[in-house]
Amino acid sequence: MNQLYNYIEKFKNTKVTVIGDIMLDRFLYGDVERISPEAPVPIFKFTNEKVMLGGAGNVAANLATLGCKPTFLGFVGSDTNGEVVDTLLKKVGSHSHLCRLLNYPTIVKTRYIANHNHLLRSDKEELLPYIPELLPKFYKLVKQAVRMTDIVLLSDYNKGVLNQETTQMIIKICKESDVPVLIDPKGNNYSKYKGATLIKPNVKEFFDATGIKLKPDSPDFNEDLKKGAKLFFDNYDIANIIITLSEHGMAYVSSKNIDDIVKIPTVAKEVFDVSGAGDTSLATLGIAIGAKIPLTQAMQLANFASGIVVGKLGTATVSFEELKQKLLQKSKNDVEIENKKFVDISEAKRIIKSLKKQGKVIGFTNGCFDLLHRGHLSSLMQAKKECDVLVVGVNSDQSIKKYKGKDRPIQDQNTRALLLSCLEFVDYVIMFNDDNANYLVEELKPDVIAKEGYSIENWPEAQKVLEYGGKVVTLNRIEGYSTSQLIKKIKS
Repeated sequence: MNQLYNYIEKFKNTKVTVIGDIMLDRFLYGDVERISPEAPVPIFKFTNEKVMLGGAGNVAANLATLGCKPTFLGFVGSDTNGEVVDTLLKKVGSHSHLCRLLNYPTIVKTRYIANHNHLLRSDKEELLPYIPELLPKFYKLVKQAVRMTDIVLLSDYNKGVLNQETTQMIIKICKESDVPVLIDPKGNNYSKYKGATLIKPNVKEFFDATGIKLKPDSPDFNEDLKKGAKLFFDNYDIANIIITLSEHGMAYVSSKNIDDIVKIPTVAKEVFDVSGAGDTSLATLGIAIGAKIPLTQAMQLANFASGIVVGKLGTATVSFEELKQKLLQKSKNDVEIENKKFVDISEAKRIIKSLKKQGKVIGFTNGCFDLLHRGHLSSLMQAKKECDVLVVGVNSDQSIKKYKGKDRPIQDQNTRALLLSCLEFVDYVIMFNDDNANYLVEELKPDVIAKEGYSIENWPEAQKVLEYGGKVVTLNRIEGYSTSQLIKKIKS
């Protein structure tokens, strides 16, 4: 979390260009207290109105509130609503080039909200006509913008701006300038996105384009994702794909290594309104990738930002300060979780007594866990399978020095305990000073004790457990992994 917190400071120096279908979002707020006598419909009593940037405009608005000064390229009508869009772009701090067209209405989406409930949406729109004579001017605008940007975001709402010719023109200009282009796609014509750096469809859009229905909780998810991603890579020369999975987070796969799938869980706790969540995700991903933040961390930031915006009503944005506070809170919560796992003997006895009353099987293992490695992880995962709650005893620095010498441990006891606390399969960590963990076993009386490499006659803690009828499990050892070997390898 601290690393993510430091990364977002880069947002302020990142230049992002947004191209796509811009629209005006109107929110009419009021009350509904009765049904009309004329027809079985609610009577909406208007109280106030709010106008916001919608579509690709909301991507620009999110970028601005996240700390950068975006550039926007798009089309509106020569009408009052077009003037409102222009004013809103200036208000949020976006540098914009809006082409105003005669005989073309600015897209307006009007939502009726009563008592925090979305009653109705009314759309005023026409598809942007193909106007060849506008292409030279648009080409110059794109060329100029790309020269001064770190990344280009294409926000496609299938309203006509990003047609086959304009989209391919933009991607070609970006490739010539070595500028990444990230696309939020729409529809099933992915040939127009050919050559893109990254596309970000949702599950439905993925299905529309590939015919493959992704089920995030299915055991076949990875194979289905790879199969669909390969279609994008082979047919459209797209380098990377991120699938947004709603409440299941998002998944990433690259054409360079299709077997290496990265999945990031969602962080949203309460969904109030999903309007604009995709725009926030695109904006945050875009600014993070433009800032050269590693992709996994960029996805995490996008998830945090989306988690904030779905808790708001209407087409919303996420500010730099909100994201910063969310990361700080998460970091604080993580520390609290880790601290709750690190217990003393009296607290451990109280917790175990309560858990046993609930019918939970308590497991125990112990060790130094110096330079945590794969062998340690394997043992801990095996031990967890034998119980509901796993308690891990950790040798103190003092006890390790007694039998491993003055140069050990490499990592102090607090660091070793913290690392163990961070593992999801470790439930509680407790420190001990003795040569063995007999005292802990006598006090805690775990139902199961598990360890690798010891026979019963040389395992005093196991003998104690057997005496009161507990279970002893000898864990399988992964050869070739030990702290001593790691130290030897480092020295050599």
